[in-house]
Amino acid sequence: MAHAPQIPNLLTSRAHTPGQVRRGGFRSAGVSGEDGEEDPEAARARKDKIVQGTDTDANVSRMSAVTVGYLDDPFAREFATASTQRRFPIINRGTYVRTRAIDLLVEEFLYSSPSTRHQIISLGAGSDTRFFRLSSQPRPPNVLYHELDFPINTASKIATINSSPALRQYIGNSLFNLATDTELHAPNYHIHAVDLRTLDREWVRGRSSGGGVGAEGEGKLGHIDPALPTLLISECCLTYLAPDTADAVVRHFINVLSPAAPVALILYEPINPFDAFGKVMVSNLAARGIVLQTLQRYHSLEAQRGRMKSYGFVDGQGAVDIDFVWDVWVEAEEKKRMAGLEMLDEVEELNLLAKHYCVAWGWRDGKREEEGNGKGQGRRNGNGNGNGKNGGNGSGNGRRKGEGSGEDEGGVWDRWKELKVEHD
Repeated sequence: MAHAPQIPNLLTSRAHTPGQVRRGGFRSAGVSGEDGEEDPEAARARKDKIVQGTDTDANVSRMSAVTVGYLDDPFAREFATASTQRRFPIINRGTYVRTRAIDLLVEEFLYSSPSTRHQIISLGAGSDTRFFRLSSQPRPPNVLYHELDFPINTASKIATINSSPALRQYIGNSLFNLATDTELHAPNYHIHAVDLRTLDREWVRGRSSGGGVGAEGEGKLGHIDPALPTLLISECCLTYLAPDTADAVVRHFINVLSPAAPVALILYEPINPFDAFGKVMVSNLAARGIVLQTLQRYHSLEAQRGRMKSYGFVDGQGAVDIDFVWDVWVEAEEKKRMAGLEMLDEVEELNLLAKHYCVAWGWRDGKREEEGNGKGQGRRNGNGNGNGKNGGNGSGNGRRKGEGSGEDEGGVWDRWKELKVEHD
């Protein structure tokens, strides 16, 4: 089941009426059968192409946010495929808040026990730069990083990495698949070309050929370490799949990882499709050929928390909308900095939009607790006092439930347990 990155950022569908196609959007097109209906294979290929293309939109939005100063991402420009288009302020703000929320959860995972090696599996990663941003920190985390996506998307990313010294410096002696150039395998970074819808079939094929978990280079996903604390990330990836297929993807990884390994999932997805605005949002996206298949089943924060439990993440769950992230997780100093970047007139519209996207997460502890006593190395570039432009730096001022410096090494999910998920 393949995957593709994020849907057109927080609200690129704004200002479009239901049924209207945005410039550059897609209408139904393809090879028709004798009865006038589109051939199933052609329809699938067309829909896949639309999903694959969402990475371009996300890339443009990320570059806009970087150019204006919302995000500090020196690697975004390496993946820019066209001249930078400045997005509307609400799009820039939405890109920032989404990035900030996910970066915060990722860093809490990585730096809760800094001496422990961790693993991240990013579904439908596209041109995402998180691996490079983490690797460029003064104290890079000890992480084994995997990205999964359609072969057409992985080939594009690998070509960019191969031609960019700024990116190659973090790869080391990578082993490129010279036959297709769709896979990259380096000591700490793996790009896997895989259609997530066929994940189980690819896995069986890999295992039967001597590959599979822990194998060096044989079989699909052969470099995944089943014993490491593992975080799955889906930024509007699973939402493009049929609900049962999306559920099967998550359970696939839960099943192949060791029962003793702590495992978690972060999702960024739209919610609330049944109110007036939600209906317009869904209609606008559908006019572009974009169908959010899991939205009906996982339509609310409560449904997203229940989803986490159904996957076996019984030790903890959380879900907040993007409006809450802005109100509670983003520090006052950061909000002040945002206000100085550009004029934002559509405040009410942004608040409404932000209530229709969420970040959800859940975890299991594994059958044995992580050990780790004593003092750990500091998180967030070693001092915890950045300016926040990376979406995760900066000292906390209200997103935690309790007090404390948080510098001691502890359990894998200890920091997640401290995050605020409701207003005081």
